[in-house]
This record gives sequence, structure tokens and C-alpha cells, in this order.
Amino acid sequence: MVQKETKVPNAALITVECEDHTVGNLTRIQLLRNKKVLFAGYKVPHPLENKVQIRVQTTPDTTPTKVTNHALMDLVSELSRFETAFKDQVQKAKNPPAEQYMMN
Repeated sequence: MVQKETKVPNAALITVECEDHTVGNLTRIQLLRNKKVLFAGYKVPHPLENKVQIRVQTTPDTTPTKVTNHALMDLVSELSRFETAFKDQVQKAKNPPAEQYMMN
């Protein structure tokens, strides 16, 4: 759910249901990598509520929704590359090269 901020220009509060600090912090870090983001922060309103609120303020030439969508797409891509690299390393560990076992 996206709520436009009324007191701060080019700002919005984005509520993500069924998520916690992990997604909130990853999203915040990814947002802050964008030079068009002036502010990005998150909070979990209550420990028993399973949701994260992300506050984003941008420069006038873009919107909080656009930069958040871009940040999330970048995160998905980055995590996909990480998953692939991890699986490759696990596979290498399970199947070491044959020359490792040869005696000199």
C-alpha cells in the first residue's frame, strides 16, 4: 500500500505486508544507492505486526513509487545472481575435480 506524504514533497510511505526487518533494511540500502533518493528509512510498527513501513523521499524529477520499484527489481536481480553463485559453489564442493584425488 502506498500513501503519499502530505507534509513532505515527493515523499511516500509504503507498507509491505508479511515482511520484516530483512526486507525493510535491504530495500532501504538499495534505495539509498540511487542518487535521486533524498531519504529512505523503514520501521516495523509493532513486533507482533508482520509488516514493514518504508518511507521514501525523492528529488522532484521522479516519484517514490518509481524508485522503489526500480530498487526492488535491482534487488531481485542481485539476489538471483547470489543464488546462482551459491549453488555453483555448493555443486563444486559436492563434486570436486578428479585431479584432487590423484597421487603424485
